[in-house]
Amino acid sequence: MLPRDVISTGHLILRPPVAGDAEAIVRICGDPVTTRFMPLLPAPYALEDAHRQLRDAAARWEEGGAAFAITENGQYIGSVGVRPPDHWGVTEIGYLVAPWARGKNVATTVARAVTDWAFDQGVRRVELQAEVENLASLRVAYKAGFLEEGRRRGAKRLRDGRFADFVMFGRLSGDPVVVAETYLPFFEGGELSDGVVRLTPLTVEDAGDYHRMLADPSVAAYSVTPPGPLEDDERRCRNTGYWWLSGQRIELAVRDAASGAFAGHLQLTQVVQALGQAMVGYSLLPEFRGRGFMTRAVGLLVDWAFANTALHRIVAGTDAGNAASQAVLERTGFRREGVHRELFMKEDGRWADDVEWARIRPS
Repeated sequence: MLPRDVISTGHLILRPPVAGDAEAIVRICGDPVTTRFMPLLPAPYALEDAHRQLRDAAARWEEGGAAFAITENGQYIGSVGVRPPDHWGVTEIGYLVAPWARGKNVATTVARAVTDWAFDQGVRRVELQAEVENLASLRVAYKAGFLEEGRRRGAKRLRDGRFADFVMFGRLSGDPVVVAETYLPFFEGGELSDGVVRLTPLTVEDAGDYHRMLADPSVAAYSVTPPGPLEDDERRCRNTGYWWLSGQRIELAVRDAASGAFAGHLQLTQVVQALGQAMVGYSLLPEFRGRGFMTRAVGLLVDWAFANTALHRIVAGTDAGNAASQAVLERTGFRREGVHRELFMKEDGRWADDVEWARIRPS
């Protein structure tokens, strides 16, 4: 059983919740972001729901877990819960921060402090899970020293009825807390643009256009994998923020800067930090071809990567028969390095050669 302690961490005090917290709980739990990522909360959220939550918090302590109120200058600004440790000394934490206290490192500070406190009580392992689209919570896990350990596919049902993936994290007692710099930082201002094209993060709102592009015969002819159902493309688009934040890849929508229309897709993938290498890949809708859009887009992304990341070498591969794609790479400073003979199979069963290209960080 965990002790009913008060924890002081910097300017924050964590204490057992009290009846006077109820009105602040209503304000927090009625927030749209809270409602989105906590589907089991009643919506709308009323004062009687807050009193029920306070009773549940008291029961959590009686069951051997912990339920802290997060306070700043005496004011309630959130909560953090600890599941009763199991037979093997494993527990799980979860946290909630008020809208008016976000962006101040509150959740990260609290997650680290409560985890350290749990270790002091003899807990051996602390787990944390975050929905794949909840970038704020994912960022907390990384910054609080948790290691990513896998993904639970379709783990929980959301308010709209679909099942969402959750990323799993863990910390063991004695683990060093190493918080590395983000290998692939987000774009300053959220996008890149040269006034003709805009590069924005690929989101689920782009899934329909992305799906239509992949199904176009002229795009599918040079794709390594055949186009799949729209549902698969929607799932992919829901993962893009997580992939970027975790340093795995960047997935972008290429847009006409004038109209904002979706014109194509550009990615920085196969990121190998040990080699300082990544690969670009791209596709463009037929109606936007012949206007230099992809040349501009690739140039913007590669220039940004060399200016803002540790990448030293960016590579690309093109079907030997894809002259348009090769022209894009030549115009953006890539040099041909060789040919992988019969690297991938075409739809008709023929094996195709892959032409390899690279651009090196300028000295």
